[in-house]
Amino acid sequence: MPSNISIYNFPTKIQFGPGSCRELTAELSSLGIQRPLVVTDRDVVKLPWFKAIEGSLTNVSSATFSGLWGNPVVSQVNAGVIAYQQHNADGIVAVGGGAPMDVAKAIALMANHPGHLFDYEDGASTRPIDQPIPAIVAIPTTAGTGSEVGRSAVISDDETHAKKIIFDPQLLPKVVLADPELLLGLPVKITAATGMDALTHLIEAYLAKGSNPLCDGIALEGIYLVSQHLKNSVMFARQQAAGETVDQAAHLQARSGMLNASMMGAIAFQKGLGVTHSCAHALSTLCNTHHGLANGIMLPAAMRFNLEAEPEKFLRMARIVNPYAQTGQTFIDWIIELSDSIGIPASLGMLGISVATVSKLVKLAMDDGCHPLNPRPVTEDDFYTIYQDALAV
Repeated sequence: MPSNISIYNFPTKIQFGPGSCRELTAELSSLGIQRPLVVTDRDVVKLPWFKAIEGSLTNVSSATFSGLWGNPVVSQVNAGVIAYQQHNADGIVAVGGGAPMDVAKAIALMANHPGHLFDYEDGASTRPIDQPIPAIVAIPTTAGTGSEVGRSAVISDDETHAKKIIFDPQLLPKVVLADPELLLGLPVKITAATGMDALTHLIEAYLAKGSNPLCDGIALEGIYLVSQHLKNSVMFARQQAAGETVDQAAHLQARSGMLNASMMGAIAFQKGLGVTHSCAHALSTLCNTHHGLANGIMLPAAMRFNLEAEPEKFLRMARIVNPYAQTGQTFIDWIIELSDSIGIPASLGMLGISVATVSKLVKLAMDDGCHPLNPRPVTEDDFYTIYQDALAV
């Protein structure tokens, strides 16, 4: 194993470093997987490095399922289950961002469980998860959701677009191969949106109700990593897009920082999330807005709403980004400056979302399961205020 790869376990086995994806065959062998189904999306499957991953699987019989795109839906999971069964697979390799990770987990669940996927919805299940779940090896290619270290999958209904959460500890991938080299070619917009997704996870986990000092510490360190590396990741992506010379060592360092921050966000939000996510989920459901982009746009308005509830926590976050900060408002100002610098739209209106849509968004957000753990209780009127704030910028 190359000396630049680190191995740590939290909460699952993680091999982190450039070239770690080349450890895939060894990890499959250690798990006893002989017939893996590789799950990815229709964009990743076209990339040269993905072909290299497929080509490396010479000691196993593999098949690839790439029939997914956008926000994952049940029909994609169903098609993946058919592919899994037709290949007579005995494990899964998930390659990509949050969507392939979530679809891979749902395929693994449904490989040996009967009925409809939503029969196993977290908190509303009508069937037990009592059959074996195939092992998953995860290879993340974005730094946003951190789904590779999570125990849940978020899948939408094809018709209503309502998001459902499927949860079970067995859905946690057995091994994560976190290779920052795979992020070097990410486009500017994806780099920015997924980065804001990771930041939102970290902030909301830290602010969430309840006591979990372990998650709080991870969240604060993750915020620091984002403050050090997100701007640079976007800057290097812009340079690449413009055909300029890029400092590859510095680019790799930035992507490494964000990849760690993303995983830390997903670990930290075991504690909970908050109002930003409820607003963002509604936007994804109703307007098909990219989840990370929706979080990024809603984050300043949501944090203005939350500031009075946790002034000391806001001040602590502010001093991560500015050691001389005197109030938590400094942290919100930093979020706004960061968003502007990486190209996140300043308002919902810039996405073409109008005031007429707010009432529908409010209803969906009220029904979402994230805001009950928000540090400040959120009423229907509060959601109107937050959305209008995000529109008025």
